[in-house]
Amino acid sequence: MAVLRARLGQLVVDCADPGRLARFWAALLGGRPVVRDASWAHVDPPDAPRLAFQKVPEVKAAKNRLHLDLAVEDVGRARAAAVRRGARPVGTTVTDAQGAFQVMRDPEGNEFCFVESAEG
Repeated sequence: MAVLRARLGQLVVDCADPGRLARFWAALLGGRPVVRDASWAHVDPPDAPRLAFQKVPEVKAAKNRLHLDLAVEDVGRARAAAVRRGARPVGTTVTDAQGAFQVMRDPEGNEFCFVESAEG
């Protein structure tokens, strides 16, 4: 039997406003937001898979089952920059021997984390 080998083409986020989220994530990750129409937008961050945003009628009702961990040099600076763009922190920054991380929510409430490694 042949083994299925798939390639990750993009990550798609269901949302209410695809253009807004494409602009938010482009500001964090780099790349240019592309708004195809009111129902679909995407950003191609450098050295990362495409993030696409698809309009759906349902509102976000529960915790994400998948989230992005974004490697940063300074969690505090990343948190402040994201907040200026419409993100919200969840709790406080957690710091331990491995480094630090901060749980965040994007403008539509999708969770992601900034992660700073103690190893540099």
